Amino acid sequence: QVQLVESGGGLVQAGGSLRLSCAASRRTFSLGTTGWYRQAPGKQRELVATINSGDSTDYADSVKGRFTISEDNAKTTVYLQMNSLKPEDTAVYYCNFHDIFGTYWGQGTQVTVSS
Repeated sequence: QVQLVESGGGLVQAGGSLRLSCAASRRTFSLGTTGWYRQAPGKQRELVATINSGDSTDYADSVKGRFTISEDNAKTTVYLQMNSLKPEDTAVYYCNFHDIFGTYWGQGTQVTVSS
């Protein structure tokens, strides 16, 4: 079992930056794929960015060039650096990890971008 805890959300003006963190209960991120998802009110949850065990990354078109996913050397924390934030980035952001043993979600952190 893996517990994921997100942090770093908050209120920011358009054009600003935030860095989200996803901390795992054990050293695990090197063994599977970690992703950030988001869900805005009234909308489906969507994939924002992923990083796999080989450190390859992928991004939704809507965040390419603005968001960067990374992980620490200890493979226990994954980050989402969000720059040039837009009001449409407002959502609850969730960390997700999956490997051959299962899929795990964090509790989510709210990001609100004011215009």
